[in-house]
Amino acid sequence: MSQEQIDILQRALKREKAARRAAEKILEDKSRELYSLSEELKISNAKLEDIVNEKSSQLAGVFENIIDAYMVMDLAGNVLKMNDAASDLFGYDIAHEALNVNSLIYPEDTAYAFESFSELIAKGSFSNYTARVYRKNKEVRWVQINASLIYDKSKKPIAAQGIIRNITELKSLEEQKEKIRNALEKSNSELYEYAHVVSHDLKSPLRSIDALISWIKMDNEGKLDEPTLQNFKLIEETLETMENLISNILAYSSAGSETNISQEVNLNETMEDLHRLLFIPEHISINVLKKMPTIKGDPTKLQQLFQNLLSNAIKFSNKDKGIVEIDVVEEASFYQFSIKDNGIGIEKKFHDRIFKIFHSLNKSKESTGIGLSIVKKIVDLYEGTIWLESELGKGTTFFFTIKK
Repeated sequence: MSQEQIDILQRALKREKAARRAAEKILEDKSRELYSLSEELKISNAKLEDIVNEKSSQLAGVFENIIDAYMVMDLAGNVLKMNDAASDLFGYDIAHEALNVNSLIYPEDTAYAFESFSELIAKGSFSNYTARVYRKNKEVRWVQINASLIYDKSKKPIAAQGIIRNITELKSLEEQKEKIRNALEKSNSELYEYAHVVSHDLKSPLRSIDALISWIKMDNEGKLDEPTLQNFKLIEETLETMENLISNILAYSSAGSETNISQEVNLNETMEDLHRLLFIPEHISINVLKKMPTIKGDPTKLQQLFQNLLSNAIKFSNKDKGIVEIDVVEEASFYQFSIKDNGIGIEKKFHDRIFKIFHSLNKSKESTGIGLSIVKKIVDLYEGTIWLESELGKGTTFFFTIKK
C-alpha cells in the first residue's frame, strides 16, 4: 500500500473519530436533556396526583355534606349512588339493596314523571320538577328536583344526576295558607253581605224618625215655638250624622275587600268626574299639575281614594284663597301621587293616628273619622304606602303610591 493510500485512510479514520465524538456529544446532551425532562415530569405528575387526590377528597366531602339529597342513576333508573341525605329521605341503603327510581314514583304523578324524564333526555336537564314520592316505608313526601345528564368522553349520555329537596313541610304550609285564604274570602264575603243588611236595617228606623219629625212639623206649622223648632233641627242633624256614619262604615267594610274588577282607569277622567261630583267653594281652586296616568284597577275604589283626600283638603281649608294641587311622579314599578293643600295643617303627633278608623281631629258633625281609614285600606289593597307632610297653619301634603 502506498503512502498516499495510507494518508487517505488515516484522514478518513480521523474524520470518522471526529464524527463519532460529535455524535457521542449530541447523544450525551440529549440524554442529559431527556433525563432533566423526565425528572420534571415526575415532579409534575406527583403534583398533579396530589391535586387530583385533593379535588377528589373535596368532591367526596361536598357529595356527603350537601344538605339536600343527591342521587346518581343510570338511564334505566337504577340508582348508582346517593348521599346520606338521600338515604335519609328515601329510607334506602343502596350498599345493601337495589333501588330503581320507578319504585319511588307516586302513581298519580307517573305521567308527569315520564314527561320530565323525556325532557331530561331531550334537553339534557330539567328544573323545579315538583311531585310526590314514596319512601321505603310507603310514606309520601313532596320533593323538588333539578336534574342533568352525565356524558362520557364521546358526549354520549350514560347517567343522570339530581339534587332532591324535601318540600313536604313547605307544601303543607302552602295548603294550610290556601285553606285559610279561602276561609277568609268566605268570611269577608259574609261580613260584607252582613254589613249591607245591617246598614239597611239601621237606616230604616232613622228614616222613619226623620219622616215622623217632618210630619209633626207639618201638622203643627205655626204652632211650635222657636226653641222646639231648634230642637227638631238638632234631631234632624243628628239623624243625618248617624246615616252618614252608617254609610261610611259600610264604605270602610268594602274598601279593602278584593275586587274582581280590574280595568284601565284614566285618572284624568276620574279628576273631571270629581270636579262635577264634589262641592268646591268659589274661593278654593283644585289644580292638576301633570297629566294623570291610566292605571289598572277598580274605578269605584280609585275614585273613592281621590274623593276622600280631596274632600279633606276642601273641608280643612281656612284661607281666603284655598289651593289644592294634585301631582304624580312615575317610578319604575309604581306611581307616586300627592295631594297638597294650604289649609290648617296637622300636628306631627297625629300623623300616624289619623289613618285609624273613627279618629278625627275635627269634631264637627260632618267628620266621622272614617275617610282617611278608607283611603289607607284602598292604598293597602293596591300594595302601596301612604304618608303625609304637614305644618300647622301652612297646609298638608298626602303622598301615596300605587303599583303599576
